[in-house]
Formats: sequence, C-alpha cells, structure tokens
Amino acid sequence: MTRAVVIGATGQIGRVAVGALARDGWEVTAVSRGGGRHPQWPDGVQAVRADREDDAALSAAVGDGCDVLVDMVAFDAGHARQLTGLAGRVGSAVVISSVSVYEDDRGRGFDTQNEPDGFPEYPLPLTEAQRTVRPGDASYSTRKAALERELLAAGDRLPATLLRAGAIHGAYCRTPRELYMVKRNLDGRRRRVLAYGGESRFHPVSVHTLAELIRLAAARPGARVLNAVDPDAPTVARIAAEIDAAMGVRTEDVLVDGPPPAPGVGETPWSVPAPVVCDMSAAERELGYRPVARYADTLPETIAWIEEQLAGRDWREAYPKMVQAYGDLFDYAAEDTWLAERDG
Repeated sequence: MTRAVVIGATGQIGRVAVGALARDGWEVTAVSRGGGRHPQWPDGVQAVRADREDDAALSAAVGDGCDVLVDMVAFDAGHARQLTGLAGRVGSAVVISSVSVYEDDRGRGFDTQNEPDGFPEYPLPLTEAQRTVRPGDASYSTRKAALERELLAAGDRLPATLLRAGAIHGAYCRTPRELYMVKRNLDGRRRRVLAYGGESRFHPVSVHTLAELIRLAAARPGARVLNAVDPDAPTVARIAAEIDAAMGVRTEDVLVDGPPPAPGVGETPWSVPAPVVCDMSAAERELGYRPVARYADTLPETIAWIEEQLAGRDWREAYPKMVQAYGDLFDYAAEDTWLAERDG
C-alpha cells in the first residue's frame, strides 16, 4: 500500500497498531525512544529511534514523507503544532485523545470529580457532540482538549482523526486497572467489597479495538473526532466476575450502596458514581468500524501480562504509575476491619 509512520510504536497501543497496519499492507516505520522491535511485528517493519520531543529527530523519522502519521503520545497543543509543522510531508494523521476531554452540561468533568458533587453526569450514551473542557495547560484533560483544537483547526492542511479513548486495557499497560482484581485473586482474597453496588461503568477500550480504529482511519483520512471504546461497557461487578472466570477462582462480592464506606475499602479503578458510556455510531458510520473483540475476549492476554510483571516483585515496584494514580490499592487490613464490623 503506502507508508505509515507510528510514533510511540513500542508502547501499549503502538505494539498492536504497528502489527495491524503492517498486516494491512502498509510500509510501517515504527518510531520509539528506544528504537526497539516487537517480536510479533512482520519482518518488513522498520524500527527507528527518536524522541518525539526532538523536532529534528521526528522530522528525520518522517523523512521525505508519509501517507499517514499515527501518534500515540501526543498530549498538548505543542505536540499538535509539531505535527502540523510536518503537514507538507504528511498526508493525514491519526492521533490518540481521551474521553476525559468531555464535560457535562453543568461544566463538570474528570478534573472536578474529587470535588463535592463534582463527578460528571453525562448523557447515555455519550456522543462526540457533547461539549468539552476548555483547552489549556492545567491538566491532562485540558491539554488533550488543546491538542484536539489545534489539530482540527489545521484540518485543511493536515486531516487528523482524533480517537477519544476510554479506559485502555491490554498487555504492556503501565497502569492496568485489572491489576486490582488480578492481585487480589493471586493473594487469595475471596471476598471483594464493591462501592456503588458494583454497578459502576467506565467504558473500556482494548488495544485491539484501538488498533482496528487506527487501521480504518489510516485508510480513510478526515478531520474528525471519534469515540474509541469496546462494544460493551460492563459494570465493575461484571468485570470482576470475568476476571475471576479467566483465573479460575470464585469470589464473593460484598456490595455497598453509595460511595466507598471507608478509606481503602470498596474503591476500584473503575468505581465511579455515574456511568461513563460512549456511543460508537460515528466510527461505524465514518470508518465502517465493526467490533473486533469484547472486553472478556482479551482478558487472558492482559491477566498473563500482569502476572508476569508481578512474579517475584512487589506490586509497587512492578507498577509505580499505579501507585501515583491510585495510592494503596490493597489495604487489606482496612478492608478486613470494615468487614468484621459489618459482619458483627
């Protein structure tokens, strides 16, 4: 077919996307800071070492030009301008954004979720027409919004598909939400406290779903934003049950109405007081997208990766970014104290 340059090629999404593009006939240049290769990539993939913060190195990786540039690690307006500066040599772009750019009709978003009554209540399902946070440098969400604005404004020079990803899951993730359930099972915890009655829904997206959307968008250039989530949005209780089934264990759920009853008790990485469920109609309509995998289908791969990373290591060493994002996810003493008081 034609040439594709993938920035962030050895990351969680990039590893799968590079393979999907190469198997679809693209001549792929896989750009990463380490310049490494994934063993599952076809032989024709060219691995290039370059830091995306280095304009000259990125420009050299693009070379004389490419038909599509896929960017997994663009986070702000500066990165957007870096991409649009290559417009004369790039036919189109596919860039990963986030559902965190959305805010509800009262101006609440992920940046306000820790405030009293601050969690957003989005329409169900959430479409791309929903308003977004104001672009800026204040947070991850505002920086992603700024990235989107810059790229969409330059759509006549560089058509860019922005994929608003949900809760990403798959192997090689540095912050896998599934760690919460997997480690508990490995530790022999057979009771599980779930806040909000276990009904929290935070729409996940598999790296395989994202790779399929990238593959389709690469072949259908356009200036657009699209939700990027799996075909199903399981509740946290369902996620827990699916992980149990994949690991061959049985766990009793202790369901709590409302928020976590005590610090460190019942709060999972998916626990939200209102559902975040996205609509995929636009991707189906504009890209011809059809689901490639449901959440449970990819769990064995994710679980195996987590178990491999945990083998012989403290979870904090294996997943330091999880500690930064969520704190102590495994305060078993606090949970046992609460359960004992509850059981009376």
